[in-house]
Amino acid sequence: MKNTVRIGVDTGGTFTDFFIEKNGTVEIKKIPSTPDNPSLAIIEGVGPFLKSKPSPSIIHGTTVATNSLLENKGGRIALITTHGFEDVLFIGRQTRRHLYSLTGEKRTHLLPRKHCFGVEERILADGNVEKELSLHELENICEKIKKLKIDAVAVSLIHSYVNPVHENIIAKVLKKSKLMTSISSQILPEYREYERTLVTTVNAYLMPVMSQYLTELEIRLKDANLRIMQSNEGYILPSTAKQEPLRTAASGPAGGVVAAYYFGKSAGFQNVITFDMGGTSSDVSLIEGKINRTTESKIGEFPIRLPMIDIHSVGAGGGSIAYLDEGGVLRVGPQSAGADPGPACYGKGQVPTVTDANLVLGRLVPDFFLGGQMKIFPEKSRAAITDLATKMKKSLRETAEGIITIANANMEKAIRVISIERGFDPRNFALFSFGGAGGMHSVEIANQLSMKKVIIPKNAGVLSAIGLLLADSIKDYSAALLRPTDEVKTSELKRLFQALERKGILDMRKEGFAEKDLTTSLALDLRYSGQSYEITVPTSKVNIDKSAYISKFHRAHQKLYSYHHPDRTVEIVNIRLKIVGPSKKIKLKKFPPGGLDPQKAFMKEQELFFHGQKYTAPVYDRLAMAPGNVIHGPAIVLDYESTTFLPPSHTLKVDTFLNLIIAPKGSENG
Repeated sequence: MKNTVRIGVDTGGTFTDFFIEKNGTVEIKKIPSTPDNPSLAIIEGVGPFLKSKPSPSIIHGTTVATNSLLENKGGRIALITTHGFEDVLFIGRQTRRHLYSLTGEKRTHLLPRKHCFGVEERILADGNVEKELSLHELENICEKIKKLKIDAVAVSLIHSYVNPVHENIIAKVLKKSKLMTSISSQILPEYREYERTLVTTVNAYLMPVMSQYLTELEIRLKDANLRIMQSNEGYILPSTAKQEPLRTAASGPAGGVVAAYYFGKSAGFQNVITFDMGGTSSDVSLIEGKINRTTESKIGEFPIRLPMIDIHSVGAGGGSIAYLDEGGVLRVGPQSAGADPGPACYGKGQVPTVTDANLVLGRLVPDFFLGGQMKIFPEKSRAAITDLATKMKKSLRETAEGIITIANANMEKAIRVISIERGFDPRNFALFSFGGAGGMHSVEIANQLSMKKVIIPKNAGVLSAIGLLLADSIKDYSAALLRPTDEVKTSELKRLFQALERKGILDMRKEGFAEKDLTTSLALDLRYSGQSYEITVPTSKVNIDKSAYISKFHRAHQKLYSYHHPDRTVEIVNIRLKIVGPSKKIKLKKFPPGGLDPQKAFMKEQELFFHGQKYTAPVYDRLAMAPGNVIHGPAIVLDYESTTFLPPSHTLKVDTFLNLIIAPKGSENG
C-alpha cells in the first residue's frame, strides 16, 4: 500500500520520542515533553503526517497513568465491597518496607475511609451464593455516591473471582448512573482480597485521568489510527485503555524491552539485560531467550498484580539531581530536573545533574547535542557543579566523577535486582543499552558486573518508540482454581482454558483480528501446599501434561530459591492464557561492510576525563559509520538522539545492523 505511515510515540519525563516509518524510509524526532499536557508534544511531532492517505497508524507509549499514580493526581473514587470488608485497603498486606525502623510508616491511600461502602451479600469460596445481594441497600449506596460527586467506582466483592454474579448486577446499576466502573472480576479474577481490591481501586483511580487524556488525544488525532501500548508487551484500542488504564502503567519502558528482544535476537544475542536510561529514570529487564513477565510488580508503593514485562526502575537518569544530604554526603536522584527546567546546561535550571557531570567531563559534545538542533550551555553546568564542589571541598572534575560513580552504582544495583537476586548470573548476558543517556554509562556499569559485551543499537535514543512498532496486540486472561494438582483432571483444565480462549477470541475480534490469525499460550500458577506465593510455568496447548508442568515447577523453584520438594503436594492457584494478534513489523535492515577504518566518520578531537586522567579522544559521527568499523577507546560516538562514551581499554565494532558491539580490549571484539 502506497504512502503508508506508521509512527511510534514514546512520551518520557524529559523528551517525547518519535519513530516514523513511511514507505520504508525512517524519520526520527525528539521533542521536549510537555508534562502539563503530554498531547501538545505529540501533536507537534505527528502533525505533519496527519493528512496522509491512508490514515497514519500511531502506537503510543504513555506515562500518564504512572505519573498520575505516583503524583496522587487521579480521580475522586469510591469503593463498593462486601459488608465487613470496607477496611481491606487500609489493612493492606501487613508488611513493612523498613523492617527495623522504630517509627510507623506513612502510607498513601487513594480514597478516604468514608468513600468505602459495604453491601449486604455473600458468595462462598466454592461460588455458591449464601446471601443474595440487597438491591435496596445498593440503591442507597448509589445515592450516597452521587452526592459525593464521585468520578469512578471500584467494585470488589468477596470471592467474586469464582462467581461474579453480584458484581455484574452492581456494574449495571452504576452504569445507569453514568459512573465509570472498575470491576474486580473483569480486571483481576484471582484470589487475594487485598491485591484484587487494590488493583481494581487503582484502575478506578486512573480512569478519569486516562479517559480525559485519551479522549482529547483522539480528537486531536482524529485522522489517525491510534493504539495504546500496554505493560504486557502488546497494544490495545484507546477505548480499552480507558476502561483498563492500569494496563498502560509501564507502556513506554515495555516498548524498549520489545525492541531490545528483536534487535538482540537479530544480532545473535539470545540472552541480554536491557538498560534503558532516559532523562528521569533507568529501566532494566532480563531476557533469557524470551521476554520475562511477572504478576508481582510495584508502582510507587502499590503492588500491582497484573501481567507485565518484568521491568525494574530506579530514579537515575540524565536529569537526576546531585545534592548533599543532611549528613553532607553526595547523593544523586531520585529527584529529577525533568524537561523543565531540565539540567543546568539547558539554560533554565541551576541545579547540577548527571548530564551536567558528563558535560563537565567532556563526554558530551556541546555543538552536536540533539544533532546540533538544541543549544546547551557548558558554562552553566560548570557553575552548578562548582557550587556543589565548593561545599564538598573537592575539585570540579572530582565532583563530576563522583556524581557519575554514584549514578552508576544506583543503576548497577537495579541490574543486580533482576539478575543475581533472581538466580541469574549477569556474566552470562550481554548488556543491551539504549535511551538518550544509556550509552554514556553502560560500559562502566557492565565492567562492574563483569559483563563481557555491551550492545548499543542504531537509534538507541528512541528505541522505545521503535519497539512500539514491533509490538503485537496482546491480551491476558486468568482464572482462579486453588486446588491440588492431584484433584484436577486434564480434561477439566482443558475446559477452563477453552473458556478463556473463547473470551479472548471475542475480545480480539473487537480489536480487528480474525480468529485464524490469533495465537495463544497457556501457563499455570503453581505452589507447594502451604506456601503464600506461586511461580508461573508454561504448559503446552496441544498436550497439557501434568508431569511436565510439575517438573517445570520444581526446576523453577530450585533456580529461584535454591531448593525444591519433589514429594510435596503442588497446588494450581490460577490458570493463565495469553492471546496474540500479530501486527506488521518494521524490518531490520542489514548494511554492506565498510572495512576496519572508521576515518570517514571522524569529526574532531576533544579533551575528556576518566578516572582522574585527561585524554584527547576522537569524536565520530555514527551516521557515517559502516559495518566492520573498529574504534579503540577512549572515544565518543555521536548520534542524533544519543551519545556513546567508549572508555579506555575498550574496543567498539560495528555489526551488519549498525549495532555498536563493545568489549574490553583483548576479547573477541579486539
